[in-house]
Amino acid sequence: MTRSARRTRRTMQVAGAGAAALLALSACSSSDDSSTGSDSSASASPKLSGTVTVFAAASLKESFTALGKEFEQQHPGTKVTFSFGGSDSLAASITGGAPADVFASASPKTMAIVTDKGDASGTPATFVRNQLEIATLPGNPDKIASLEDLTKSGLKVVLCDKTVPCGAAAQKALDAGKLKLTPVSYEQDVKAALTKVELKEADAAVVYKTDVNAAGDKVEGVDFPESADAINDYPIVQLKDAPNAEAAKAFIALVQSADGQKVLTGAGFLKP
Repeated sequence: MTRSARRTRRTMQVAGAGAAALLALSACSSSDDSSTGSDSSASASPKLSGTVTVFAAASLKESFTALGKEFEQQHPGTKVTFSFGGSDSLAASITGGAPADVFASASPKTMAIVTDKGDASGTPATFVRNQLEIATLPGNPDKIASLEDLTKSGLKVVLCDKTVPCGAAAQKALDAGKLKLTPVSYEQDVKAALTKVELKEADAAVVYKTDVNAAGDKVEGVDFPESADAINDYPIVQLKDAPNAEAAKAFIALVQSADGQKVLTGAGFLKP
């Protein structure tokens, strides 16, 4: 091979290597462009941050606390704060201007306090239902076997206040059984009623199944047929002036999701 031919061949090899390098660089650039495009499309959905304030019925305390932790894990940079209590008191706070993102009530009647004032964004949706049960002292020393047994003289029974969903449901169950009962006290929420039994300040209380479940071996539960006539629907809604509206929507979506429902039914709630 002549010197000129060798030079020409070497020139072609260099050119070929350069072309290959350009192709490789072009491929990388193209790959980078496509990944940048996907990044920008991912960032199109807003990243949640900040605090989500949830006002919820006292009976939701255990399950919502668990869901709040799950929400924070799913959305780093967020924090869920709760205000648990009687649904009527919570509703009054909301209509009075208390800042909150979400309201979960233990009855449609107490939810109506908020919606009637125009303080809800959208239509409330029922996400679970709850049924009453009698909570007695461990071992049921008074041998309570029915709702009628609560009317025995000398028995200290506690009910939720009639303005609270658990109290209204208890009254409905008593009416269904044509029973009259004078409790030793009316409590402002279901947890307060249950605590009276846990502290042995009362012999029994009419509360929700979910609260008996949450109390573990501190109380014993007694079913009664009249409870079927007083099952409460629990509605949830985003509030009109929610300070963190996007996070409020996401929290409600979690509550209504399969994972959320698993936590709630595991706590003893009934499916909507």
